[in-house]
Amino acid sequence: MAEYFLFSIAESLIAKLASHAFQEASRLVGLYDNLRDLTKTLSLVKAVLLDAQQKQEHNHQLREWLTQLKIVFSDAEDLLDEFECQTLRNKVVKAHGSTKDKVSHFFSTSNPLLFRYQMAQQIKDISNRLDKVAADRHKFSLQIIDVDTRVVHRRDMTHSRVNDSDVIGRKHDKEKIIELLMPQNSNDDDDTSLFVIPIVGIGGLGKTTLAKFVFNDSRIQECFPMKMWVCVSDDFDIKQLIIKIINSANDQDAPPHQQNLNMLDLEQLQNQLKNKLSSQNFLLVLDDVWNEDRVKWVELRNLIQSAAGSKILVTTRSHSIASMMGTVTSHILEGLSEEDSLSLFVKWAFKEGEEENHPHLVNIGREIVKKCRGVPLAVRTLGSLLFSKFEASEWEYVSENEIWNLPQKKDDILPALKLSYDLMPSYLRQCFVMLSLYPKDYEINSYEISSLWGALGLIAVPKKNRTLEDVANKYLHELLSRSFLQDFTNFGTVYSFTIHDLVHDLALFVAKDDCLYVSSNIQNIPDNVRHLSFAESSLFNNLYHKKSVAMRTILFRYGSKEINSEALINTCVSKFKYLRVLNLWASTMETLPRTIAKLKHLRCLNISQNINIKRLPESICKLQSLQVLRLGRCLQLEAMPKGLRKLISLRELEFSTKQSILPDNDIASLGDLANLCIESSPNLESIFGGVQFPVLKGLTVIDCQSLKSFRLDGNFFPELETLGGNHFEEQSHKLKLKTVLFSNLSQLVALPKWLQEAANSLQCLIITDCDNIETLPDWLTTMTNLKTLSIKSCPNLISLPDNIHYLTALETLMIQGCPDLCEKYQPHVEEFWPKISHIKNIYIDEPEEPEKN
Repeated sequence: MAEYFLFSIAESLIAKLASHAFQEASRLVGLYDNLRDLTKTLSLVKAVLLDAQQKQEHNHQLREWLTQLKIVFSDAEDLLDEFECQTLRNKVVKAHGSTKDKVSHFFSTSNPLLFRYQMAQQIKDISNRLDKVAADRHKFSLQIIDVDTRVVHRRDMTHSRVNDSDVIGRKHDKEKIIELLMPQNSNDDDDTSLFVIPIVGIGGLGKTTLAKFVFNDSRIQECFPMKMWVCVSDDFDIKQLIIKIINSANDQDAPPHQQNLNMLDLEQLQNQLKNKLSSQNFLLVLDDVWNEDRVKWVELRNLIQSAAGSKILVTTRSHSIASMMGTVTSHILEGLSEEDSLSLFVKWAFKEGEEENHPHLVNIGREIVKKCRGVPLAVRTLGSLLFSKFEASEWEYVSENEIWNLPQKKDDILPALKLSYDLMPSYLRQCFVMLSLYPKDYEINSYEISSLWGALGLIAVPKKNRTLEDVANKYLHELLSRSFLQDFTNFGTVYSFTIHDLVHDLALFVAKDDCLYVSSNIQNIPDNVRHLSFAESSLFNNLYHKKSVAMRTILFRYGSKEINSEALINTCVSKFKYLRVLNLWASTMETLPRTIAKLKHLRCLNISQNINIKRLPESICKLQSLQVLRLGRCLQLEAMPKGLRKLISLRELEFSTKQSILPDNDIASLGDLANLCIESSPNLESIFGGVQFPVLKGLTVIDCQSLKSFRLDGNFFPELETLGGNHFEEQSHKLKLKTVLFSNLSQLVALPKWLQEAANSLQCLIITDCDNIETLPDWLTTMTNLKTLSIKSCPNLISLPDNIHYLTALETLMIQGCPDLCEKYQPHVEEFWPKISHIKNIYIDEPEEPEKN
C-alpha cells in the first residue's frame, strides 16, 4: 500500500523534523546535526517520488526500489516517534515528578549521554540505509517533481436520499419494479407466500440506487406500512442479518441498541423478529447479496414470517443467486445509453448550465463516457474528477490514458476508479486506503475515522484555529467530491457515509497486504500487515503466533466480548510495540492490565461500551502519546484514574463515571484537550467549578441525572464552538457557538434565550427528542449565519417561525418524526411551503397515512 503514497510519508517525516518542538528537543540532546543530515537525504528522495509512484505499475525494478524505501521510511517513522515519545515523558517528569520507572526509560534525564549515544547510532543506521537506497534512484531516470500540484475542487454537499433529478435513465426500470411490487389483485392481500423480486446487474450499474429510487417512492410508502433496508454483502451471517432487520424495523441505528441485540441468543432474536413482522405487510430490501448457499437462504426465508402482501426486493450481481432467491423473473439492469451517460457526466463535471460555455470539453467528455460502457459509477467518478477543470489537456489526459487499453477481467477494478485514484493528491490516497479496514456497506462516521487518521499521523498539522477533526472533515469532503463516498449525511456534529462495493474493492486492491479486514473466510494473515480490523473477536487468536513491530492498528468492529483482555494486551505489548490504535469497543473485560503502559506509542484507545470494567490502572496515565481516550458508556466505571494531567497529548476524552465530583483540575490541565464528552454519569453533581479550558472546542454532557444546572462562561471556554447534550437549559454569556445540539430534553418547552447570544456565529442547530417543545421563537430568524436546522422526534412541535425566509444562509432543513410539522410543510401546501422553498436541501418526512379500517 505505502508504495502508492511514499511522497506523503516523506513530507510527513520532513515536516516533523522541521517542527520547532522537534528541533528544540534535538538541540537539547545534541542530535540536531544528525537529524539535519537525515532531513537532507529525505528531501532528495522525496523530489523524485511522485514520478516514481506514477511509473511503478509497469516497472518491476522500480516497484522493488519503492518497497525497499517503504521499509526504511517505516523504520524512520518509528525512530522519530521513539524520540518524540521519550521527549514527552521527559516533559512529564519535569512537570509532575518521577513516573516511577526510570530504569526502563530509554530517554532518562539522569543519563542523557546514554540516550544521545543510542539515538545517534540509530539515526546513523537509518541514514546509511536511506543513502544506499537513494543512490539507486538514478537508475530509473526519474523526474524531479517536489510539489504535489493535484488539487480537489469541492462541489456542494450531497445527501444520502435519492432525488429524482439525480437518477438519469432509470425511470423505465423504476416503473417495472414498482409494478411488480404493487398488489396485482384483491387476492394478493390474502397471499402469505413470500414474494421475492431480484434486480441483477454488474457492479456499478446502479442496482442499489434503483432500489432506493423505488423504496422512497410515495406509492410504495402507501402500500407498505413497514419498510426495511438491509445491506447484506458477502457475509451472510443469519444472526447479524436478523439484528439488521430488527434495527431497520425499529428505525434505530444507535450502537447501544445494536449492542443489546448482540447480547441475545438466536432464539430470542427470532422471537423479536417474528413479533415485528407478523402483524403488517412489509417491504424488505436485501441489498448486495453474494451468498450462493441455498441452505442459508432457506433458513433466513423461514424466519421471515410474513403478513399477507409482504415482499422482498433483492439486488445482486449473480444470476444464480437471483434464480435461487427469486419467485419471479429477475429484472436485468442494463448499462445507460450513450446519451444518458453523457447527461450524467455533464451533471457531475459542470455546474448547472456551465457546459454551454465549453462545447469542446463536452465533445471530449463524449469520448470519455464511451469508454465507461454505460456504468454510472464510472461516469460519475470521472465527471467528479474533472469538475471545475477547464484545461482541455486535463480532459484529454483522461480520455487518452493507457489504462483504458489494459486487459479487463471480470472482477478487475474499474479503470475509471483506478484512474481517479491515481490522480488523487498523495495525502488523500493514504486516508482513502484506511477505509478498507471496514466491511462492505458499513456505515462509517467522521468521529471514528478522524481519530484513526489522526492517530496514524495521516492528517496534516492544522493551521491556527483549526483542529485535526477540521482537517479530517476537509479530507472527507474531498473524497466525496470525487464520488468515492456515498450516502453522505450531515448530522451537524458528525458525518456518516458508506462506500460503494466497487470503491471498497479498489481500497482493498491498493492496500494490498498493509490493511486487512479479518473475517471468518480469511485463512492467513500476512506477516507484513500493519493495520488489522476483526469481524469477530475470536479471530484475534490468529495473531498470537505473529510478531510484527510494523503493526499499527487493531480494531474490533462488532465488539470484543470473547477476548481475554490480559492476554490481548500482553500480546500487543510483546509483539506490537509500535501499536498506535487499539479499539476494544464493547468488550466485557473486568480489568485493564497495568502492562497497557508499555504501549508507549499508543495514540488512540477505545474501551467504550464496556459493561463490566470498574477501574482503570493508574499506569494508563503513563501513555504520554495518547491523543484519544474513549470510555463512554462504561457504566460500572467507579472513578477516573488519578494523574490524568500526565496525558499531555490528549485532545479527545470521552467517559462515564460513578463519581459525584470530578477531578476538574486534572482534566483542565490537559492543555491540548479539544473535545470532551461526559455521558451516563448518574451520580455526578457538579463540574467545571471556575476552571478554565483554554482550547476546548467541543463539549457534550448527556444523561447525568444528578447534575445541577450549570453555567458556561465564555471567559473560561474562550474557544468553545460545539455544545451538545441535555443539561444546557440555563446558560451563560460570551459563548461564540457554531453548533448546538439539544437532545432528550423533556423539560424543554422553548429554546433558551441565551442562544440569542450566538446570533452572529451559530451555523448548525439540532433539536432531537424534545417531546414538549411546541414552537420555535421568532428571534431564531436573527441567526443570519445559520446553515443547518435539523429537527427530529419532537412530536408536539407544530410550526416554524413565520419569518423563516429571513434565514438566507440556511442551506439544509431536516424534519423527521414531527407529524404535524411534516404534514404542514409539504410542497403541495401553498400556505407554508413558500416560506421554506428558498432552502437548497429540504428533507422532510412524508405525512403518515391514516390507518385503514
